Amino acid sequence: MFSRLIFYFASPMRLHALAARLVRPLLWLALALALPGLWLALVVTPADAVQGEGYRLLYVHVPAAWMSMFVYLLMAFWSFVGLVWHTRASAMLAHALAPTGAVFALLSLITGAFWGQPMWGTWWVWDARLSSSLLLFFLYLGYLALLRANEDSARADRACAVLALLGAVNLPVIYFSVRWWNTLHQGASLSPGKASMAPEMLTALLLMIGAAWAYTAATAFKRVQLIIAEREAQARWLQQLQDDMNQSDDGGPELSAADLEASRA
Repeated sequence: MFSRLIFYFASPMRLHALAARLVRPLLWLALALALPGLWLALVVTPADAVQGEGYRLLYVHVPAAWMSMFVYLLMAFWSFVGLVWHTRASAMLAHALAPTGAVFALLSLITGAFWGQPMWGTWWVWDARLSSSLLLFFLYLGYLALLRANEDSARADRACAVLALLGAVNLPVIYFSVRWWNTLHQGASLSPGKASMAPEMLTALLLMIGAAWAYTAATAFKRVQLIIAEREAQARWLQQLQDDMNQSDDGGPELSAADLEASRA
């Protein structure tokens, strides 16, 4: 069933139509989850007995850290699909996810620094979790830079896909670093089957995580609409240029260098 959906929406036009229907509802869902989540996080839940008011940063830090990893995992998945089955929409989805993932990676680093300063007495340590999270942010930047550097979209898709797959090796390092090494970073407060926090704190955190998921989906769908429109416009321009070149070869009006330069603009 899942594979059928993947190939059904491998058509950019079908994906564009789906994205157009989902962007607005997802944005409203993100807002509907974030507002009560922030109210619980900032008003209802009491200060932590040990960390004081500073612990409230976790309601932003944890969703940002989780989403930075999950988004990269999605990018690696769509990159793999694109490389194996050569579906155009897969690369577009990976490209659409990258900017949001980079924002979440940066947000997790910033909120982590603000939390660490009063708790550890320093803004930054070369901790295994922090260092691998910083590497994840650089991988996002490298992906976006590689995408911008290649004017040929097919070549950019392949290069970015390879980088996404290679960078995915860093994800288990981030997740298991607090178990594999003796790090300053605290262990997981929320894991499958158990949660080491009060119910109202857990509710607030889950609402904020849900809001981050909905926001990520909305921004990715909106961005993929723009990517599809841009590539379709580029394809039409190339086809028109080819038709003009053929007409010139057949004895029609020739294109001057100024005409070519104007068409590129």
